[in-house]
Amino acid sequence: MEDITVFSHLDCIAKNNGENHPERKERLEVILDSIKGISQLNISFKDSPLADFKTINLVHPQSYIDDLFSMIPISGLVGVEKEPYADTILCPQSKEAILRACGAGIESANELMSGLTKRLFCAVRPPGHHAETSRANGFCFINNAAVTARYLKSKFNINKIAIIDFDVHHGNGTQEIFYNDKSVFYGSIHQHPLFPGTGVEAETGVGNIFNAPISSDTTRDKFMEIFETKILKNVDLFEPEVILISAGFDAHTRDPLASINLESEDYYTLTQNIVEIAKRHSNGRVISFLEGGYDLQALSECIEAHLEALSN
Repeated sequence: MEDITVFSHLDCIAKNNGENHPERKERLEVILDSIKGISQLNISFKDSPLADFKTINLVHPQSYIDDLFSMIPISGLVGVEKEPYADTILCPQSKEAILRACGAGIESANELMSGLTKRLFCAVRPPGHHAETSRANGFCFINNAAVTARYLKSKFNINKIAIIDFDVHHGNGTQEIFYNDKSVFYGSIHQHPLFPGTGVEAETGVGNIFNAPISSDTTRDKFMEIFETKILKNVDLFEPEVILISAGFDAHTRDPLASINLESEDYYTLTQNIVEIAKRHSNGRVISFLEGGYDLQALSECIEAHLEALSN
């Protein structure tokens, strides 16, 4: 059984998105409480550092970051998109939360490549997979997984990285960032049509993008079959040196923002299948990033299943 390192920070809890926003601090509070209650696994908690701009700039230009941070209010809340879709919110605590969320992935890469641990989970918010090179959207500002991938490539000369995204929403940001990069595999299974509207199978990049759109009310068995045939088989052929997971738990049947029918135990199977590929090709190296998942009970159960499978 592998040890697991969990990176998080209180700054990520401090971020406020306002009343009735689905991406709320209670998500992370429930997750951390759930992880602390797992006695059968050897889990180490570490504070996320603040990401440095030089590393962030491997993906996002500094002009974008400067413009974003200049919008952070002294008090109250500001939406970065135009109405009526202003649900990507900045509050006075946003800068620290954004930099801690990104820093978790960067420090996870350092730990991974030092050999300290092979399995890491970034329990952070805001999430990242909707953040494009120069556009915040979908509750996301910096693409945490993408920055980590570029950091692994630049500092540690990792040549082949797979990003597997099982959030119920397509990671338009991750796809946009790596659309012409053969060294990064991006595979996503997601409900379609649904926000953000991207992710059809015809979007293939330079042969490195694998989208598996599924219809609403897809059954558990059908989800697993599609994930295996359209995502995992292609990851296996790619033979990545490191696997990153954009781990959203909103394909759960309880989730309010989508209508897919996974149960909590299905996230054990999903994760276990990824870990098996990591053992074959990646020396078992996996970094997982919290993305979506908006039902608190489901989140608690899914995180336990996810970490148990990561430890195998």
